[in-house]
Amino acid sequence: MATVGLLHPGEMGAAVGGCLVSVGHEVLWDPAGRSRASTGRALAAGLTGVTFDRLIARSSVILSVCPPHAALDVARQVASAGYAGRYVDANAISVATAEQVCAVVTAAGATYVDGGIIGMPPEVAGDTRLYLSGPHAAEVRILFSRSRLDARIAEGPLYAASSVKMAYAAWTKGSAALLLAARALARASGVEQTLLTEWSLSQRALGEQSERSAAAAAAKGWRWVAEMEEIAASMAAAGLPAGFHEAAADIYDRAARAEMPAAHRPAAPEPPSTLDTVMSALM
Repeated sequence: MATVGLLHPGEMGAAVGGCLVSVGHEVLWDPAGRSRASTGRALAAGLTGVTFDRLIARSSVILSVCPPHAALDVARQVASAGYAGRYVDANAISVATAEQVCAVVTAAGATYVDGGIIGMPPEVAGDTRLYLSGPHAAEVRILFSRSRLDARIAEGPLYAASSVKMAYAAWTKGSAALLLAARALARASGVEQTLLTEWSLSQRALGEQSERSAAAAAAKGWRWVAEMEEIAASMAAAGLPAGFHEAAADIYDRAARAEMPAAHRPAAPEPPSTLDTVMSALM
C-alpha cells in the first residue's frame, strides 16, 4: 500500500482520493486554509489531514487535482519543498503547460506522470476514467486497481493524457458554451421561444440541455475559463483555429460572473432561474 499526497482536493480531488482510500492506500492532504466544504469532503473520503511539510516527507506519490489555472503554482509549491517522488499532474492543461509542470518538478528531483480525468467525480465503477501517460504511468495506474476509478494508459508521447483531455473537453465543454451562446443570441433577438419550439421539433434534447449547461456554467464556469484557454492554446499549437475556445472562455467567464441586471428582474417575488441569470450575463 502506498502513501499518496493529494493537492488540493476539491470535489473531484476528494472523490479520487476516496477511491485510493477504498483500496487501502493512505491519502494525505493539507487542510490549512481550506474551506469548511473542502474539509467535509476530505473527511467523508477518509483523507488524513497533515501539514504540508509532512505530506511532502511521507508521500511516495503526489497527485495534483486542482483548477487548471493553479496547476503550475501547485507544482512550484511542491518543487520548492524538494519533493523527489512521483508527481502526477491530473489537471486539464495543455501540453505546453504540462511541459512547464514537468520541468519544474523534475528539476527538484521528482519523476513526472501526465494525467487527465474524464467524467464526473467517481462514485460508480466505470463512469470516470483517469488517463495516464509517460514512462512511470503503469506504476500509478496500479494504485487504482479494484477501485471505482478506471485508470488507463494513454498510449503515445509523454503528454498523451493531457492531449486526450484537451481533445475531449474541446467538444464537451466547448459545445456547451456554443449552445449557451446560441440561446443567448435568440433571446437578444427576441426569438427565443420560436427557437425553443423549433428545437422541440428538430433537436428535442437541446432545450433541456441548454438549461443544464447554464446551471453547470454558473456553478463551475470560473474553473472552465482557464480550461478553455488551455484548449485554445492546444489548438494553436496544433495549427488549428484557437478562436472558438477563446470565445468559449469568454462565455464561461460571463456565466461565472452572472448577476441579473435590475431592469431584467421579474416583478414576481420568485428569484430568477439560473438559466435567466446566465442568459442575462451573456447578452
